[in-house]
Amino acid sequence: MITIGLADDEPLFTAGLAMILDAQPDMRVIWQAIDGADAIRWHDREQPDILLLDIQMPTLDGLDTTRRLVSAGTTSRIVILTTFDSDEYVLTAVESGAAGFLLKNTPPDQLVAAIRTVHDGDAVISPGPTRKLFATFRRPPNAPSAALSQTDTRMAAELTPRERDVLVLIAGGRTNQEICDELWLTMPTIKTHVGNLLAKTQSRDRVQLALFALRTRISEL
Repeated sequence: MITIGLADDEPLFTAGLAMILDAQPDMRVIWQAIDGADAIRWHDREQPDILLLDIQMPTLDGLDTTRRLVSAGTTSRIVILTTFDSDEYVLTAVESGAAGFLLKNTPPDQLVAAIRTVHDGDAVISPGPTRKLFATFRRPPNAPSAALSQTDTRMAAELTPRERDVLVLIAGGRTNQEICDELWLTMPTIKTHVGNLLAKTQSRDRVQLALFALRTRISEL
């Protein structure tokens, strides 16, 4: 059973969302908070598997709430759910430790699927924010490259050619199955490559892998 905590200053929204999620056979909403501070209090009493946070809330917003919970060592997987898709919000959410960034107009079936994906250890970002996120890192072909940190340079140099192939496809938003089909490799082999990439780049999930690929321009090779 996937336990879920909700935090939004619009009670009607959280009540409706709770009805959708509680209707799933493998999900249960264990509490609903009215802002970030309230969410932290609830979290300290009962830590959910997944925490859905609105960005703009009084007292303590979703991004600051994410930072505090991650710094405190939460095991909850945090998904930012908002009406805003600013690239600044996306970057801040990812850097703060969020495992997902979804718009509030995400269709219910896609939201439910995203929660299951995050619960399985992966990360999700809605298509609109994803495009903005990638555009933030992409530069015109003739633009000078920003200097990479020594750590990024070292980690990129340690990747094998096949790991780079897989990383490029991850940065393009491909699923493991799509990578299997494109590279003609088996699922266990792809999972091994993904695991190696996460370890070698010190990435938390696929979103951070994509950011690494964009930051080092491996995705443009």
